[in-house]
Amino acid sequence: MDGLADMGGTDGWGAAMVPARDEPVFGEPWEGRAFALTLLTIGRVSGRNIDAFRHALERLDRHAYLDDGYYGRWLNAAELMLVDSAILAPGAVDARAREIRGEQVEEPAVPEPAKPDYSATGPGSLREVPEPPRFAPGDRVRARNISPAGHTRLAGYVRGHVGTVEVVQPGHVLPDTNAHFQGENPQHVFTVRFDSRELWGEQAEPFGVTIELFDSYLEPAS
Repeated sequence: MDGLADMGGTDGWGAAMVPARDEPVFGEPWEGRAFALTLLTIGRVSGRNIDAFRHALERLDRHAYLDDGYYGRWLNAAELMLVDSAILAPGAVDARAREIRGEQVEEPAVPEPAKPDYSATGPGSLREVPEPPRFAPGDRVRARNISPAGHTRLAGYVRGHVGTVEVVQPGHVLPDTNAHFQGENPQHVFTVRFDSRELWGEQAEPFGVTIELFDSYLEPAS
């Protein structure tokens, strides 16, 4: 899906903030708790399926993704995963927060949990792929111009554009299916280098952009 997380190359987001050299890991105590709660959610609910977490992030609206800050974004995604798995009822967190503020609110009934039936076939995301890679360093490839309905790591700003394979990476779990608990489907991954002017036009500042792309994201450049 084309989510807010894939904003590379788009205008209107303002200047990027440069972190201070002495910036703490957690600026406020709640950020550390949000980090811990998110890790607990990923581990206990989705079997450490990082792709499911990324899919939750990209489904957040603008306010939940940007205005609540980095760790607020994590917390919002964790809540969405808990609702997806029926650990929490929709609206349960908002109802509890209103109660804490002194409002008279009826909390929704606790649902019957429906955690995903998922177990990784190995540690991490590296996997063996029996087939040889389709492309080699130096090959010209085109990123497919597609807009999948579900999760994908195919960045919108490279779709339909031509680049050059620089490195053949080890096989990885395919996020597009793993995020939906539809199988790991490992594929070869390629580091592809794009010219900035190929991506954003001749007026762009000249530089190279490298991005890791799964086999199914690519086709030979004609």
